[in-house]
Parts: sequence; C-alpha cells; structure tokens
Amino acid sequence: MKKISLLGATGSIGIQTLDIIRGHRDAFQLVAISAGRNLDLVRKIIIEFKPEFVSVQEKADGETLRTEFPELSIGFGIEGIEEAAIYPKADILVNAVLGSVGLSPTLRAIQAGKTIAIANKETLVTAGHLVMDAARRHNVQVLPVDSEHSAIFQALQGENEKSIEQLILTASGGSFRDRTREELQGVTVSEALNHPNWSMGAKITIDSATMMNKGLEVIEAHWLFALPYEQISVVLHKESIIHSMVEFHDTSIIAQLGTPDMRVPIQYALTYPDRLPLPSGNRLSLAQVGKLHFSEMDFERFRCLKFAYDAGKTGGTMPTVLNAANEAAVAAFLEGKISFLQIEDLIEKVLEKHNVIMNPDLETIQGVDEETRKSVISLI
Repeated sequence: MKKISLLGATGSIGIQTLDIIRGHRDAFQLVAISAGRNLDLVRKIIIEFKPEFVSVQEKADGETLRTEFPELSIGFGIEGIEEAAIYPKADILVNAVLGSVGLSPTLRAIQAGKTIAIANKETLVTAGHLVMDAARRHNVQVLPVDSEHSAIFQALQGENEKSIEQLILTASGGSFRDRTREELQGVTVSEALNHPNWSMGAKITIDSATMMNKGLEVIEAHWLFALPYEQISVVLHKESIIHSMVEFHDTSIIAQLGTPDMRVPIQYALTYPDRLPLPSGNRLSLAQVGKLHFSEMDFERFRCLKFAYDAGKTGGTMPTVLNAANEAAVAAFLEGKISFLQIEDLIEKVLEKHNVIMNPDLETIQGVDEETRKSVISLI
C-alpha cells in the first residue's frame, strides 16, 4: 500500500486525487493533507479518509479543527504545508497546491526522499534547476501529473531518450480559441471560465484561455525531460483527445490518447510503473469522435505562449517573473480589476523591466517573486 501526502486537498486536482484513493482503498492510504480555508470540505475529508496530519491556511482554523478532532496532528501556514510534505509515513507527495507556495514544500520533500507527483506548475517554472538538481542528488523520482507531461512520460516508456526528435504538446485553445483578438475586447470572467473540454480550477482555466498554461507547460517539459526549447513544440488540438506526442529521429510519433479526464494522469503517477482500473472512467471511442483537428499555434494571437518561450530561453529569474506576473494579473482579472487583454499587457511590461539574475538560489527566487507581484499591483 502506498501512503500519500496531498497538498491542496480541497482544490480541483486534490479532489480528483481523493476520488482515486476512494476507488482503490486497498492500494492507497491518505496520511497527511494541506488545505486552504474550506473547513467544511476539510472536515469531510478527515471523517472519510482519516489522515493523521492536517494543515490549513489560518491558525484560527487549525485551532478549531484541533478542538473538533483532538486525535489529529494540526499545522497551519507555510510551515504546516512543509510539515505535510515531509510527513514521515508518506511515500508519495502529491503537490496540487496553486502557485509558487508549492516550491519550498517540494524541495523539502525531495530532501526527505519522497517520490514527487507534481501537479504544481509553478514549482518547476520558477525553480526547475533547483528542483531537478535536488531530485538527482537525492535519487528521487519526479512524476508528472499534468495530462500533457504524463502523456509524454507514458510515450517514452521503453524508449531511448537520445532518440527524441521533439516533444509535441497539444493545446485545446481554451475558452476563446475560436475568437480573434478583436473579439476578446470586453470578455467577462464567466465567459473566460467556460472551458470547452476540461473541468479545472479558476486560475488554470484563465491560463488556458490566455495560453499561458501551455507556456508554463513548455517550461515544465524543458525541466522534466531535459530537452532544449527548440525541441519542444505546441499544436492546437481542440478535441483534447491526444494529450501530447513524442516524435523520434526515425520520424515515428508516439501519442497518448484518452477522454479529457484528469484522474487518468493522477492515477498513473500514483500507480507508476503499474496501472489500475479507473473507477467510473469513460473509455475513448474513436469511432464516436469521428475526426480530430490540428492547427499551428499563432504566437500573435496567443502572446502569452511567446512570452513563455522567450522567458524560458532567457532563463535565470525570467521564468520566475513570468509566473509571478501572470499569477498577480490573473487574480486581478478574476477580481474584476482589469480586462482580459490587460493580463498580457501587464506581464509584458514587467518582463521588459526585469534585469535577469542567472542561476538564482531559492532566496533570490522568492525575493524576485515577491517584487514582481508588487510591480504588477503598482501598475494596476
């Protein structure tokens, strides 16, 4: 039985991870979780899964839970997240928190020898060099949970990675894939959150609409698979049936297909190198799908994807700025403070102002992240 620590238990990926555990009680045990402020859901998780350690965002909420569940170990804040990440009984850390807060717990868990199932894009985007170097030094596996990276990881099983010609990430195009830039003027938050294929959290859904999500995934792929950006491409595929592909030197392309269901890559990360049946999973019928569509990415239409490629190639602290500026801008859009297209404008302005620091350590990354968020707020 694999014992799991789950960061971000009440978020979209966290809830779907719990569904996997629920469907395979004989294979997985939840021993530690972290969550935000959704105490009602935290209580339900405690009652159903009986974790031994629970961390929440606020100290007062932690004290409330301590009174209600005196048998539990309770933590709060970033210290609580880190304590959940390195919980001694856990074999696997599923990092499903949102934002750069996931970085330090991941590094701590690697140092503790935990297998990492990474669903937190920002960790690899902001500090991929630190994370992957630590993983190599501590002989720790970093397993992808994103559907695109899981697809590539699956396509590479049994293959010689020296034979890779390119990685091909597929992109649905998000909520506004069929609109021109002129038609994006004045779009609402509710329109942006209406993704045609996937059920995801608000921030990731907005990132999908701007194509920043795919840009972050390009940077992730660079670190996960140790390939230069020139060997990582993106193709628009609106059905989200092919989750990504690997092309090899002999022109063969291996793809991973399936219905759009995040539980598939989550479960594969938990069961790797084995597979288990997926509870209530929908099987893919290509006959019913009928047709699959593909088209080249337009970097003028999806400017955030271009920003990500440029930031990744520049390296150093530039990806940190990209990520922090995007998080701050998306939060402002969700709060109604800026328009949809202003997300791109703010990111571009902050990137242009930044003086890159190469090979940054953790403290430098955290400082640049904080300063970038302040810059976005001041621009707004």
